[in-house]
Amino acid sequence: MQMCHQVPVLAGSITLATMGTLNLCRPEPASYGKYLSNTVPFLPARVAWFLQELPAFVVSVGMLAWQPRSLFGPPGNVLLGLFCIHYFHRTFIYSLLTKGRPFPALIFLRAAAFCTGNGVLQAYYLIYCAEYPEEWYTDARFCFGVLLFVLGMGVNIHSDHLLRQLRKPGEVTYKIPQGGLFTYVSGANYLGEIIEWMGYALAAWSVPALAFAFFSLCFLGIRAFNHHRFYLKMFKDYPKSRKALIPFIF
Repeated sequence: MQMCHQVPVLAGSITLATMGTLNLCRPEPASYGKYLSNTVPFLPARVAWFLQELPAFVVSVGMLAWQPRSLFGPPGNVLLGLFCIHYFHRTFIYSLLTKGRPFPALIFLRAAAFCTGNGVLQAYYLIYCAEYPEEWYTDARFCFGVLLFVLGMGVNIHSDHLLRQLRKPGEVTYKIPQGGLFTYVSGANYLGEIIEWMGYALAAWSVPALAFAFFSLCFLGIRAFNHHRFYLKMFKDYPKSRKALIPFIF
């Protein structure tokens, strides 16, 4: 396919996978949310989430518009559409609903840079490099991958909703999450997003998508583990049967 340069695609994928691996070696959780440090300056949570997630949406939509095709034409366009749907929600819905704490500016800048780079990588590959056969829409990998993506996004959105309902306006105390997959794991919202990107990787069947799924597993998996440890330490009555990320296992 024209304009496809595999070297930057491979380099970007390796970078993503490396960043994911490095997260496994991080001694302390990233200092936002529950683990907020005294780092200054801060940004309001809603502003930070909106601005850091926006580049992934704008870049992918912009690149798709620059190379217009029928939405129901090449499967790559549909897959990029799924990517855009996720970041549309994170940018224009999640960011406006979040009740999170102020966001350290340095972490915001890192997140914005990541979203920009990953948006370019995923969009570039799907628009210029991906070559899917005509029957890809009926391939088991595509069908099951899209199903996982939708399921994971549903779990993620529902879990975020349950977390927002824990606090009344003005409250700052932490409470034990209840309901949904929080019955079984401490990081239900993270599990949903991990499933989402695993589904995307399966449907796309590409190195960049796999690298992103691996990064998500490492970054969000460690986040879920730290949350689990936090809850166990803070609440003596925290359900002992609840796992960190994978129900009944881990």
